[in-house]
Amino acid sequence: MATPLAYTARYTKPVAAVRAAFSDEQYWKARIEEVGGPGARLDSFSGTGDQVRVQMVQSIPADQLPPAITAVRPGDLVIPRTESYTGTTGTIEAHVDGAPAKVNATVTLTDEGTGSIATVSGTIEVKIPLFGGKIEAAISEHLLELLGNEAGFTEQWLATH
Repeated sequence: MATPLAYTARYTKPVAAVRAAFSDEQYWKARIEEVGGPGARLDSFSGTGDQVRVQMVQSIPADQLPPAITAVRPGDLVIPRTESYTGTTGTIEAHVDGAPAKVNATVTLTDEGTGSIATVSGTIEVKIPLFGGKIEAAISEHLLELLGNEAGFTEQWLATH
């Protein structure tokens, strides 16, 4: 059974400014460098019209993982991730190399007052009997922290660009 994923980021700038950042390859390069984690890299960026597609790889070092994960999957977790946006909606897809773990989420950007909100809604699924739920909970904790760091980076980017 999949674990739900829910996160809300609030920005002081309107959706148009957030989308402009998401359409800027330099934003993604700077974000992955600042909050992507050890060994993180941007593999590809494409933006045409109101469509953006970004492929990146992030990792979580083994020493930061709970024993429930390292018992089943030793070593660092390498996580290829794709984010795609069309207009004010997007998708996030990620998986763990060498493990039956995946994340699928939608992102919705909406204006609120003078700022905006990015709402992430999705699931984390690890297909490992008995341990799947514990691993999903650990991935959820790391992912929520990462989304918070990315939102903080985005807010700083919007303030300075």
